[in-house]
Amino acid sequence: MIVFGWAVFLASRSLGQGLLLTLEEHIAHFLGNRGAITTMGNSCICRDDSGTDDSVDTQQQQAENSAVPTADTRSQPRDPVRPPRRGRGPHEPRRKKQNVDGLVLDTLASPPIVIPLEDPLGPAVITLLLDECPLPTKDALQKLTEILNLNGEVACQDSGHPAKHRNTSAVLGCLAEKLAGPASIGLLSPGILEYLLQCLKLQSHPTVMLFALIALEKFAQTSENKLTISESSISDRLVTLESWANDPDYLKRQVGFCAQWSLDNLFLKEGRQLTYEKVNLSSIRAMLNSNDVSEYLKISPHGLEARCDASSFESVRCTFCVDAGVWYYEVTVVTSGVMQIGWATRDSKFLNHEGYGIGDDEYSCAYDGCRQLIWYNARSKPHIHPCWKEGDTVGFLLDLNEKQMIFFLNGNQLPPEKQVFSSTVSGFFAAASFMSYQQCEFNFGAKPFKYPPSMKFSTFNDYAFLTAEEKIILPRHRRLALLKQVSIRENCCSLCCDEVADTQLKPCGHSDLCMDCALQLETCPLCRKEIVSRIRQISHIS
Repeated sequence: MIVFGWAVFLASRSLGQGLLLTLEEHIAHFLGNRGAITTMGNSCICRDDSGTDDSVDTQQQQAENSAVPTADTRSQPRDPVRPPRRGRGPHEPRRKKQNVDGLVLDTLASPPIVIPLEDPLGPAVITLLLDECPLPTKDALQKLTEILNLNGEVACQDSGHPAKHRNTSAVLGCLAEKLAGPASIGLLSPGILEYLLQCLKLQSHPTVMLFALIALEKFAQTSENKLTISESSISDRLVTLESWANDPDYLKRQVGFCAQWSLDNLFLKEGRQLTYEKVNLSSIRAMLNSNDVSEYLKISPHGLEARCDASSFESVRCTFCVDAGVWYYEVTVVTSGVMQIGWATRDSKFLNHEGYGIGDDEYSCAYDGCRQLIWYNARSKPHIHPCWKEGDTVGFLLDLNEKQMIFFLNGNQLPPEKQVFSSTVSGFFAAASFMSYQQCEFNFGAKPFKYPPSMKFSTFNDYAFLTAEEKIILPRHRRLALLKQVSIRENCCSLCCDEVADTQLKPCGHSDLCMDCALQLETCPLCRKEIVSRIRQISHIS
């Protein structure tokens, strides 16, 4: 299809010149013309069910979601894209379907905006674009492999231009993730495997190493690829890179984090002790809730650092909930891209594949230091802090006595935020949402704060409690082994597999859910019909 041709052209031509092409320029390429390398922001042009809102504020949303600087403003602070919203949010009206022709015309009418090749947000934009593309054919994959012609020697070329190899690895990783299965096996040719492994050598730039490792992780989602990669002795290289997990250089720190995660979850090394078995958790009483997060978010063995390498907008919250008093925690920014960090409640709804996270409903509020925005109820307003950068410290104060939230950047505070208290006044969790390739570390009070506020406050670590078992964040293979031992009752909820399925959805009539899970859904997971009401079936309660 023409859109995948766009992706092929992206991989084969624009990696050395820029990042993305509008559909208009893609068509021009096939007509024999060349143009500037640009993209069109956050429009989706490749899915039949992608629609536009009936409301009149579509243009305003497009303006808010503008991704990156125009050609005339490259020197200004970058303004990255909002995570894509492919469906309807929890509080949005139904959308009208629009055919592909109409979407193409909308795209051609959109003003092009430029993403420089070296921009650190480039891989995230590549991920968003390729995630919206239809699956390619086998012939298209073969053609892409031939055009790229990757091998170990290619990885050593243009070492002074790491963005080229970074973006190549990002494209390969995205395709491997979309094509998990036989197509992914076919894509991982000996030349591509040699290329990615060569990029992991110490003489490579850290950003090239990072994205090559992420690409190998995504290839390993297919078991045959995982075996092929493991036989290349990749674990020996990762053991060396693992030592960077606490490096003061934040780029190396990302490499170390991913290397350690891969050694624990994917590419196991014989004789190496898993990190969770040796990490010291004695001083930690509150951490990120690994049981309340999808598999796409990586959480460190000490439970205080999180990273997202998926195309979805992944969210996580703390294990400790507060209902009264004044509370404070801090976050160290490891990557300076799009993250929405702040406070969520028990009623908050996070739709990772729809692009909804912290601050996108009326029960949460978030600080966004990349786009310099405060988010509440899926609406944003600018704040006066400069764009955050790697190593910055963001502080989060929750004052339930005065019903206000205060955000700090390196000790400098913003005016209080009070909107969320019109919807809820208790049950608050520290929480965060991550765009692709973003990472940060939380401090809930287990170590001294860098910029403690002047007012008296409490910390989660002083009041929370976790058993030794609750602190363990198991690697994927250990968690799956435990799940295989769990017996599931016949009448249990099909989502949580814990509570009794006692709720019927109207009007579709499906009744395989418990009420807790049903309240979290807007559409039936079986037939995709909109849920109008939920009825508890008393006779089904045991």
